[in-house]
Amino acid sequence: MNISPLAGKPAPPEMLTNIAKLVNSFYCEVPDANDSGQRVSFGTSGHRGSSLRTTFNENHVIAITQAICEYRTVSGITGPLFIGIDTHALSEPAFACALEVLAANEVEVMVAAEGGYTPTPAVSRAILVHNRGLSSELADGIVITPSHNPPEDGGFKYNTPNGGPADTNVTGWIQNRANAILADGLKDVRRITYRKALAADTTHSFDYLHEYVVDLPNVIDMDLLRDSQIRMAVDPLGGAGVRYWEAIAEEYRLNLTVVNKLVDTTFRFMTVDWDGRIRMDPSSPYAMHSLIGLRGGFDIAFACDPDHDRHGIVTNSQGLLSPNHYLTAAIYYLFQHRPNWPARSAIGKTVVSTLMIDRVATKLGRGLCEVPVGFKWFVEGLLDGSIAFGGEESAGASFLRRDGTVWSTDKDGLIPALLSAEITAKTGRDPGDIYKELASEFGEAAYERVEAKATAAQKTRLAKLNPSQITSTTLAGDAIVRILSNAPGNDKPIGGIKVETANGWFAARPSGTEDIYKIYAESLKGQEHLQMILSEAQQIVDDTLAAD
Repeated sequence: MNISPLAGKPAPPEMLTNIAKLVNSFYCEVPDANDSGQRVSFGTSGHRGSSLRTTFNENHVIAITQAICEYRTVSGITGPLFIGIDTHALSEPAFACALEVLAANEVEVMVAAEGGYTPTPAVSRAILVHNRGLSSELADGIVITPSHNPPEDGGFKYNTPNGGPADTNVTGWIQNRANAILADGLKDVRRITYRKALAADTTHSFDYLHEYVVDLPNVIDMDLLRDSQIRMAVDPLGGAGVRYWEAIAEEYRLNLTVVNKLVDTTFRFMTVDWDGRIRMDPSSPYAMHSLIGLRGGFDIAFACDPDHDRHGIVTNSQGLLSPNHYLTAAIYYLFQHRPNWPARSAIGKTVVSTLMIDRVATKLGRGLCEVPVGFKWFVEGLLDGSIAFGGEESAGASFLRRDGTVWSTDKDGLIPALLSAEITAKTGRDPGDIYKELASEFGEAAYERVEAKATAAQKTRLAKLNPSQITSTTLAGDAIVRILSNAPGNDKPIGGIKVETANGWFAARPSGTEDIYKIYAESLKGQEHLQMILSEAQQIVDDTLAAD
C-alpha cells in the first residue's frame, strides 16, 4: 500500500469537490445504457457511483426507484416505505428524484421530520418496529448514502421488510429492471414534481430521531452511562447523526461532548485518508487523526461515518482500535453481560475478520457463523435470534436488544460506539485493555488489509478466482490446509478466494463499492510472517489480474 504524503493531514483547498459541478452533472450527464460501466450495479451495499463519472445520476435514481416500486407490487409489499439520507452532496437531489417517483406510484413514504438526515440504523429499526407482529401491510425502506465513500460519491440502497440490506436475488431483480428502464429511455417511469410529491397524501413526516433515541435503553445500559458520568467524546464526521448525538446526551444527561458539529458537503474538516483522498472512514487512523489527538482528554472517544453504520473507537490504552480488536473485545463483553440473550445464539463474523473471534467464541462456548463480506448475510440470524452479534472487519456491527430480540438488521454505528462507553464504565477498563488481556491469553494476531486500484474487468477476474487456480501447496512456509471460495457458515460465494494454513490465512476479493481490490491477511506468528503471507498473496492476485 502506497501511503500518500497527505495522509493524516488536513485536506488542502484544491482537493475539495466542486459541489456545484457535482450537482449539475447529476442532472445534466446522461448515462449510456449500452456502457456496462454506466449501468445500475448493486454491490455489497447498494448502487454507488459519482455524477462526475456518469455512474450516479438522475436517470439512475429514477430508474432504480421505479424498479423498487414495481418490485414492491410483484412481492405484495403494501406498507409504508421508510426513507433516509446522509450528508453527501448527491443525497439531497437523489432524495428529491426518488420521492417524485414514489409519490407518482402512490407509495406511502415516511420522510424525516423537518427534512433531517437519517442514519441507516434508524431506518432499519423503524422498519422492524412497524413490522413487529404483522403478516401484511409490511414496510420496507430506502437509504440514500454511499457510506464512508468520498464526497463526490452517491449511493442508493434498498432494505426489504426484514429491515436489512436486500439480498442478491432482490438486488438482481431491481438492477435488471432498472437497466431495462434506462435502455428503454425511461418510458415506464412514473413521476410528478417535487412540490406535488411533498404535498401528496402518501407522503408522511416521521420522527426517526426521537423514536431511535428513546429506544436506546433497550440495547445499551444508558442508566450506567448517566450514573457513571464517564467522559465521552464523539465526532460524527459531518454525518447523519450530528443531531442524534446531541439528543442522546440531552435525553440521558450524559457527559458527552460532540467535538465536531459541522455539516459541510465538501467534508473540508477531514484529514486525508491513506491514498490521498477524502474518505470518512472511522476505522482509518489517517481519517481519524483529529479525534485520535484528543486521546487522554476523555475516558473514551468514538466516531461514525456519514450514514452512521460504521464505528471507530479511540481508547486511552491503545489509541484507535482496529475494527478486529474492538469486535473481539465487544463480543467478549456482551456475551457475559447480556443474560437474557438466547443460549443458542451464535457469533457472526465475515470470512475476512480476525481469528481472535474464533478463539473468543470457543472460550465463551458459543457457536460461530462465518459468512461472506456483506452485512446482508447476518440479517436472518439477527432477526430470529440465532445470531446475537454480527460484525465485519470494516467496522460494521449490530447486536440484539438486551432482552434478546432484534434491534436492527443493518449495521449500526451508534450502538457499538455507546457500547465502548458501557464497557469502560462497567469494567473500569476500556476495550483496548480488554483486547490486550485476550491477546495475552490467545496470542497477538498480526493482521493487515491492503488495497489497490483495479478496473471493472480486473475485479471480475478476481471475483471468479477459484480453488483450482491455486497451484501452490504452501503459504509462507506452512502447508495450505484449506482453500475456500464459499463461506463455511452458509456456503455462499465469497466473491474471491481465502487460503488458510495452521498459522495464518489470506483472502483476496474485489471491492463491491469502489474501483479497488483488497487483500486481507493474518498471521499467528507475527509481523514478519504476515509480510510473507501478503507477498505471496499479492503474487497470486497479480497473476490473476494479468491473465488474458
